[in-house]
Amino acid sequence: MLDEAQIERVLVITADPDDVDFGAAGTVAGLTDRGVHVTYCIVTDGDAGGFEIAVSRAEVAALRREEQTRAAKEVGVCYLMFLGQPDGRLQADLALRELLARVIRQIRPQLVITQHPVRDLGRIRVSHPDHLAVGEAALCAVFPDARNPFAFPHLLRDEGLEPWTVPEVWLFGGAQGAHAVDITDQLDRKLRALRAHESQREDQDEVAGCVAERGRATAALHGLGDGRVAEVFLVVDSG
Repeated sequence: MLDEAQIERVLVITADPDDVDFGAAGTVAGLTDRGVHVTYCIVTDGDAGGFEIAVSRAEVAALRREEQTRAAKEVGVCYLMFLGQPDGRLQADLALRELLARVIRQIRPQLVITQHPVRDLGRIRVSHPDHLAVGEAALCAVFPDARNPFAFPHLLRDEGLEPWTVPEVWLFGGAQGAHAVDITDQLDRKLRALRAHESQREDQDEVAGCVAERGRATAALHGLGDGRVAEVFLVVDSG
C-alpha cells in the first residue's frame, strides 16, 4: 500500500451524488484532515432519483448537485466535477473511459477511490448497474487509458494532457483481504454529509443509524476493537 506521505492528491469517482458519502466520506474526512487535496468526480447528476413525480428531472439534477456540494464541505472537499451523464443508463464503454481518463490526467492523483465493478449478490442495492459501470470504466481509465499516450491521443495532442500513472486504487466495500479504515473520529461528519442528501432519504435518522451500525460491524470484523467504526476497501496495486 501507498505510504500516507506519498498521497498528496486523491480522486474519488462515483456514479451518483451520495455514493461517496455512503462508501467513503469518513475516509475522505481523514484524508483532508491530513492536508490531502481530494477531488470528487460525480458521473451523473442523479436525476433519476427522488420521490416527487411532479418535479422536473432538471430540477432534481440541480438539487442533487447542490446537496452533494454541501455534503462535500462537511468532509473538507471543495472541488467537485460533475460530468452530467444520464442517470441509470451508464455503460463502461469507450466514451465513459475517455471522460474518466481525461479527469485523471487533469487531477494527476496518487490514489483513485471508486466503486467496486463486481456485483455483490448479498447486497444487491450496492450493485446498481451505474455503480458497476463506473467501477469498471474507472479501472480501465486508470489502466491502460490515462497512462498510455496512444489511448485517446487527442487528449495529449489537442488538450495538452500528459499521461498519468495512478499507483493505487481503492474499491468501495472491499472483498477478501480488504483494508479497513478506522473512521471513528470522522463518523459525525460522515453522517452530516449523508444528511445533506435530503431529497433522497425520507427517514434520515434510520439511515444514519444503519450506516453507523454497519460501520461498527465492519470495524469489529476487521479487529479494530469495540466501539470503533470503519469503512472498508479493496486495495488494488495499479502502478
